Amino acid sequence: MNALVALCHFCELHGPRTLFCTEALHPPSPTPSQAGAPIPGDRESDREGEGLTMRANSSATQRGDMCEGCRSLPASHPGFVSVDSETGIRFLSHQQPRQPQLFSVVRQACVRSLSCEVCPGREGPIFFGDEQHGFVFSHTFFIKDSLARGFQRWYSIVMVAMDRIYLINSWPFLLRHLRLTIQSLQSTALKVFDSEQCVCPQRAVRMNSVFSPAVFPHQRSGNAARSLPSLTQHTNLWASLHSSFSWLLKACGSRLTEKLLEGAPTEDTLVLIERQTEQEEEMSCWEGAEGGGSRPQCHQSESELYRDFLFDEGKAEWYPGPKFRSLRHLRQVLGTTDFRQLAWHVLMGNQVILRGADPGLIHSAFTMLKALLPVGCVRSVTYSAQYEEAYRCNFLGLSPDVPIPTHVSSSEFSVLVDVVSVERGSLYSAACGEDILSLYQFNISSTNSQPTDKGPTLLNKIEVALSNENLSVDVVSHCLLCLKEEWMNKVKVLFKFSKVDGRGREDTQKVLALLGATGSGEEDNVKLLKFWMTGLSKTYKSHLMTAVRGGERPLSQ
Repeated sequence: MNALVALCHFCELHGPRTLFCTEALHPPSPTPSQAGAPIPGDRESDREGEGLTMRANSSATQRGDMCEGCRSLPASHPGFVSVDSETGIRFLSHQQPRQPQLFSVVRQACVRSLSCEVCPGREGPIFFGDEQHGFVFSHTFFIKDSLARGFQRWYSIVMVAMDRIYLINSWPFLLRHLRLTIQSLQSTALKVFDSEQCVCPQRAVRMNSVFSPAVFPHQRSGNAARSLPSLTQHTNLWASLHSSFSWLLKACGSRLTEKLLEGAPTEDTLVLIERQTEQEEEMSCWEGAEGGGSRPQCHQSESELYRDFLFDEGKAEWYPGPKFRSLRHLRQVLGTTDFRQLAWHVLMGNQVILRGADPGLIHSAFTMLKALLPVGCVRSVTYSAQYEEAYRCNFLGLSPDVPIPTHVSSSEFSVLVDVVSVERGSLYSAACGEDILSLYQFNISSTNSQPTDKGPTLLNKIEVALSNENLSVDVVSHCLLCLKEEWMNKVKVLFKFSKVDGRGREDTQKVLALLGATGSGEEDNVKLLKFWMTGLSKTYKSHLMTAVRGGERPLSQ
């Protein structure tokens, strides 16, 4: 990651100072003349160490003006170097950055983090910066000191990077891990503070001492020279911080990766990313409130996100017994007429209720039916011991003894599938080869009986693909993805035309005709499009509304 981490301190005599800085040095790209030459290892690291020693010695005069609290490593110390064996990146730590052009950047970040750029209470994270001097993630905190003014000293840990988006996206990760480092420093310093107070309570000493304006600066000068290792009684503090900061740079750089996408991301991908981001934010807030440890973050590709959405992270494999293997398999078990009725309710957004004693079978059925809808339109409760209202879920699995409320059973916006056992054999033997029909009977009931010769155009195309035995299951899955993407594009056009631009009914009818949603099954096509509008991502809706506020709407009208 092209960033650096620094520990800063507000000295009572010298103001904001940089105590410790860790930066990453990427290996240079080999030139054609160096392609066959051996790569230097330890000798190059030695030269870097010598360079650090030379810079430290050259700044000895400047260091002479520092107090002990402003200094981290001795002037003769070469610094710390760690090498990542996988990537060849070297992590260097010293009091100041290795590159001279970064000195002013880090210095400005240090001053701002300990003066004007602070959050309420002066402890906590904050983000600031600009394109010229870089962007900064800063976390300020206090360390207990029995000799300091107010019995505490002010520190900050800053991460400086030029990539604003990357730094903002890493906020939850940085906050979680920096808090661990800060809490470790604070807890260690608190133990030292308590032990010193037991030996000599400073509050009583200060109350009994005579205050004199003439000697007050000298009193403050004598107490201002305590270093962080003396406050924590940690002899290897700087080596420990080097390891912590080096890991943070490596982990923060590898947690997000760029992937080459063929075309723009689909709506399903955007919705899945939004859901994953919300889950990470909720987890971060929960950990912050509870003060618990960190959890490893998992950032997945588009295919992994969609797979986990369909299979709910493999929960179907937890249950023994028979399962539906594909949408075609589900159609063969239910029969053509019942499957079409069930699929119609799914596409229209009605509540689909499966009630039975085998949660694994119900889970696999929902997995197949979810593939008919955009990700944003799916709200599922896989298996429950009580009924859940339709606004909470459109896929609901129930145990066999759960009663269905009267207003639901008499509603045309729901369909009930009772899975009744017809043979009480072993589920394990069924998993080894017995057919689902030999174990269960499926009874479908709904007050809305849709005629089989009508329905939305999308359902007709899906049935054509499923009934074609020459197409494999994988080909049918890809065909279904293409059909969903085609109709999601129609949904986007209709949403932009009717919701954003606010066109009338007559103009909307013309757009429906242009989209091929009129004619046979027009009523169902319109219902499908309106329901699928609820599955559009927040990113797409925000983009459209921003474009309208930016002046696009007057031009279109």
